[in-house]
Amino acid sequence: MFPNKETVDRIRKQYPRGTRVELVAMNDPYSASKPGDQGTVDFVDDTATVFVLWDNGSTLGVVCGEDVIKQLA
Repeated sequence: MFPNKETVDRIRKQYPRGTRVELVAMNDPYSASKPGDQGTVDFVDDTATVFVLWDNGSTLGVVCGEDVIKQLA
């Protein structure tokens, strides 16, 4: 189930390009990403997936409703 337009717009406003974030949790047993990893938001797609340029070189997206990130100050 995809998020509605209002949710996508809210996520885009919360995580604009250039926002620094930290991974809190990822629901992907095959990912090498771990809590505490940091990166910079590249963009948010139409499914509210936040694509991050992780400092470790990964470009893995953060899925709305499955994974958790937080903004860094």
